[in-house]
Amino acid sequence: MKNFVSFQQKQLLNLGIKCFRQNIYCMKQFYSSKGVNTSNPNRAKVTINTIQKLYKSKEPITVLTAHDYPTGLFVEKAGIEICLVGDSLGMVALGYQNTSPITMEEMLHHCRAVTRGAKSSFLVGDMPFGSYETSPTNALKNAIRFVKEGNMEGVKLEGGSEMLETIQKITRIGIPVMGHIGLTPQRQSSLGGYKLQGNTADKAKKLIEDAKSLQEAGCFAIVLEAIPEPIATCVTKILRIPTIGIGAGAGTNGQVLVQQDMLGIFDRFMPRFCKHYAKLDKIVTDAIKTYREEVKTGVFPAKEHSYPMEKEEYEKFIQFINEDETSSLDK
Repeated sequence: MKNFVSFQQKQLLNLGIKCFRQNIYCMKQFYSSKGVNTSNPNRAKVTINTIQKLYKSKEPITVLTAHDYPTGLFVEKAGIEICLVGDSLGMVALGYQNTSPITMEEMLHHCRAVTRGAKSSFLVGDMPFGSYETSPTNALKNAIRFVKEGNMEGVKLEGGSEMLETIQKITRIGIPVMGHIGLTPQRQSSLGGYKLQGNTADKAKKLIEDAKSLQEAGCFAIVLEAIPEPIATCVTKILRIPTIGIGAGAGTNGQVLVQQDMLGIFDRFMPRFCKHYAKLDKIVTDAIKTYREEVKTGVFPAKEHSYPMEKEEYEKFIQFINEDETSSLDK
């Protein structure tokens, strides 16, 4: 039995093919077929050796957090040396009240996203609360996951001399570890909140002891957070590895900030050590308000935001619609 195709069906098929071809043409005018190029051709890949060279030459090391593909791409374009996928993303990206709730699975998910944008920076994953404290063996297992599943090149963990065995176990198999002392946000409850640390002689002495322990354990760098500038400078002079300050003054070997904080993404309290390099909260909110208003008033979309159609093809389409409606009425 032969397939029967009506004249109207043939017209519809031909019209569909023409419309499809025209849409393909229009899409080519607006979108690149090559995708987004995330690499920086003028920049060599940052490695541990790069960081050590910067340290020896006394050139300040820049560190910035990222939590997804766009923020990773910003880090890449700006030429930041170390991209930290910080557990702070629990607060700035997931809306948690603090960093404690974030899980390994959440961290690994965001790590993978960041790596698609930050191609040249040295990538460090922040080990979340509960992923390394229970035992050195468990810490090693999770550190390996950051490398294998998160595509990270190193990990960061908080704590002083009590983390000695854990850090040794991780570095022994070749995973670089960044230490973190002073204000350790994962332990902020036991510290009485987000407060200045090392502000007495005894506490400052303990910080120096912890820093030395982390260095001997094999850390390639140490974050010094919320400690007096003179103490941070002293620790920096004593150590043979880079110190990365956040609220620790200008005497450290480098600086780190949370990207959302320095961009002013959120209209909330900021610690005194965070500088707003932009105030995007108002800019973004105003832009979204304008979009809503333009949709409500019919200003958007305008002709330049819409795809055209050839007049001849549109007239054929209208003719087909009219014929189809007449045919339906005759039935």
